[in-house]
Amino acid sequence: MTINNLCAIISVVMDRPVLLLNANYAPLHVCNTRRAMGLLILGKAEIILNGRGVIRTASLALPRPSILRLSFMVHCPRPRVKLSKKEILRRDDYTCQYCGRQGARMTIDHVTPKRLQGAHDWHNLVTACPACNRRKGGATAAKARMKLASQPHEPKATANYLFGRYLKQNQEWSNFIKGW
Repeated sequence: MTINNLCAIISVVMDRPVLLLNANYAPLHVCNTRRAMGLLILGKAEIILNGRGVIRTASLALPRPSILRLSFMVHCPRPRVKLSKKEILRRDDYTCQYCGRQGARMTIDHVTPKRLQGAHDWHNLVTACPACNRRKGGATAAKARMKLASQPHEPKATANYLFGRYLKQNQEWSNFIKGW
């Protein structure tokens, strides 16, 4: 085994996701193993679930955590889903809101165009296939005689929405995420 292969393996191990819980067991964040080990060593967190073995150093053998709980309560504002193309596509399930076509190559459309003072926010952005986006052009949906399948809205930032994408690789997290 070469040094490069060994470094690549270490990098993969240290970048695995770890669920970080608040002191009241509410899901707070997903960090990498490197950050989780730092929290453990500093005494800021405790291991709730260790299903990944150990990390060995020259003088220590430390458990590699899957779920950590902070030792103190962190009061943070109510989480919100960040407005991004990825999140709009995810909210609309990669489905064109005009014709219903699904696919990976979707675009984002302003229901009320920006040139007509349409806002760049959750309530004015929808997923559209390239054909519908070209057809609608710079007009409003009503003027282009196109109907929306559903009204755009800001998705609720539930724990399942925020951390659910990690559940396929980390089934042991489901009890902590589904409850919130």
